[in-house]
Amino acid sequence: MTNQVNSPAGQRPGPDEPAATGAADGTAAANGTDGTGAPRVEGPAPGKEVRRLDRVIIRFAGDSGDGMQLTGDRFTSETASFGNDLSTLPNFPAEIRAPAGTLPGVSSFQLHFADHDILTPGDAPNVLVAMNPAALKANIGDVPRGAEIIVNTDEFTKRAMAKVGYDVSPLQDGSLDGYRVHEVPLTTLTVEALKEFDVGRKDAGRSKNMFALGLLSWMYNRPTEQTEHFLRTKFAKKPQVAQANIAAYRAGWNFGETTEDFAVSYEVAPASSAFPPGTYRNISGNLALAYGLIAASHQSGLPLFLGSYPITPASDVLHELSRHKNFGVRTFQAEDEIAGIGAALGAAFGGALGVTTTSGPGVALKSETIGLAVSLELPLLIVDIQRGGPSTGLPTKTEQADLLQAMYGRNGEAPVPIVAPRTPADCFTAALEAARIALTYRTPVFLLSDGYLANGSEPWRIPETDELPDLSVQFAQVPNHRLDDGTETFWPYKRDPHSLARPWAVPGTPGLEHRIGGIEKQDGSGNISYDPANHDLMVRTRQAKVDGVDVPDIEADDPGGRAKTLVLGWGSTYGPVTAAVRRLRRDGQHIAQAHLRHLNPFPSNLGAVLRRYERVIVPEMNLGQLATLIRAEYLVDAHSYTQVNGMPFKAEQLATALKEASLDD
Repeated sequence: MTNQVNSPAGQRPGPDEPAATGAADGTAAANGTDGTGAPRVEGPAPGKEVRRLDRVIIRFAGDSGDGMQLTGDRFTSETASFGNDLSTLPNFPAEIRAPAGTLPGVSSFQLHFADHDILTPGDAPNVLVAMNPAALKANIGDVPRGAEIIVNTDEFTKRAMAKVGYDVSPLQDGSLDGYRVHEVPLTTLTVEALKEFDVGRKDAGRSKNMFALGLLSWMYNRPTEQTEHFLRTKFAKKPQVAQANIAAYRAGWNFGETTEDFAVSYEVAPASSAFPPGTYRNISGNLALAYGLIAASHQSGLPLFLGSYPITPASDVLHELSRHKNFGVRTFQAEDEIAGIGAALGAAFGGALGVTTTSGPGVALKSETIGLAVSLELPLLIVDIQRGGPSTGLPTKTEQADLLQAMYGRNGEAPVPIVAPRTPADCFTAALEAARIALTYRTPVFLLSDGYLANGSEPWRIPETDELPDLSVQFAQVPNHRLDDGTETFWPYKRDPHSLARPWAVPGTPGLEHRIGGIEKQDGSGNISYDPANHDLMVRTRQAKVDGVDVPDIEADDPGGRAKTLVLGWGSTYGPVTAAVRRLRRDGQHIAQAHLRHLNPFPSNLGAVLRRYERVIVPEMNLGQLATLIRAEYLVDAHSYTQVNGMPFKAEQLATALKEASLDD
């Protein structure tokens, strides 16, 4: 047994992942047909070697019109159905339609899949599929020597190469000599495969992404039935288009089996030991979040109302929720961000689970209404899918730079609880947790996801309904206060002594009429009040309510308890940080890790945990916002390690930085 694997890049498994044996055995499945011409995994093809790998990282790259996201998504679905653990990183251009063949227009999709538990989309691809010169130039810097590169030679014309600064073809000047390059005329082969269909060359060439998908599916023994079913369903009203895409897909698969250029295919076994028993599906962060909101609505017994204005990368939540009227979901696409949150807050006043979704620029516009929700003390979920800023910034790139905005971005003292998911699948659980806090404490709650989580995907175990929390709500039904003259009345700000939550009275309930608005309320009665002492009491009470939110203690992962350095993360840094910590531990380093889900209030034991370590390092995709809060709250000299390039951390990069920081005197 050995830790060496036969990978396309000829490399050992990265030290962030558990090592697995990878000796070539020639017994992995290859492909045949099912009698209808559809390829499937059956047995080894004659003359073709099959090697077993423990993990692979593939990146598809091309123009934004080349269908790279669809190609990556379909390969991901095939991989999920096969049972591998996986993590993805879609990377979109910021322009709606950048000029074809240019560097700003390159779209890519990276998939890391393995036969064991993995945490990130991977640092560097073992395989790069480059559909044109721009895709090659934009991504070659990430590809390690010895990796495989599949290029569409049809696109390597003088004009296309000149657009991205290639004076000489990189396929001929020796610059790719350190890689295993497969020159494949993808467009020509696709057009040839579709010649029996009544489509022009240009339209036929658009299916080259399906040819590439078929080829990669052959290389890695992926199941094919789901993709063919997907194509038939997607183009059900255009059966000829469906058949053309299926033909291109099969042609790519058959090309891999018959060409001499691809003498080896690979097998990555299912990650059966990585998953607890259950039913799994592949899920993106935005989809998981939408499902979490629906589950929260079901568990609370409240109708779900989403008031939203489309904005990247949050729009998919609106799109998904609009499909679920059968669960009592109402979606309202408002004319602007302010109207969206205003409608959501109005729905909350009317007894619904009010939600608004947005990204950083939209949060700025919603800030006044968030302050109103704080004053009204009504449950409201503000879902912020963070992206690069400031202003319009980087609409399609990820960042964690809205933490201080969520914490303080309102006039006056307007405290709001903050919850942050750590993985795409965790967005489901985080949505339930945010709803629990909002409904229990009658307060708006921020849910801070980001573009990396929103668009990335991973396997998710579908929970049983009896595993979901009980979020049921009791509305006020009768008067709750007796005046000095014995009259029974309703006081909208008479609080629960434990949670400090005020009663929630649905408008129209007889005898529970009450005044609302943004002007300060009198404690208890809710009447307008300008009394200084009352304002001081209400401000401190609202803060005490948020400070008293029940959140679980944080746990430090510190095997053996010998670490002197603690790495503290939040949100989507969980995967890269955990992978980096694994690498350091495998190299003999003693290092502890803790991860925050609740950012306001912090867990009550956080200060004690921080003080156990000589050094605290906080990696963030901003300029040190959590570190600033930690220093201010606990007087701990937290050290920042930051990145704001629109991309998630790489595990190797973090491991190096953490090692250097932990050894720094």
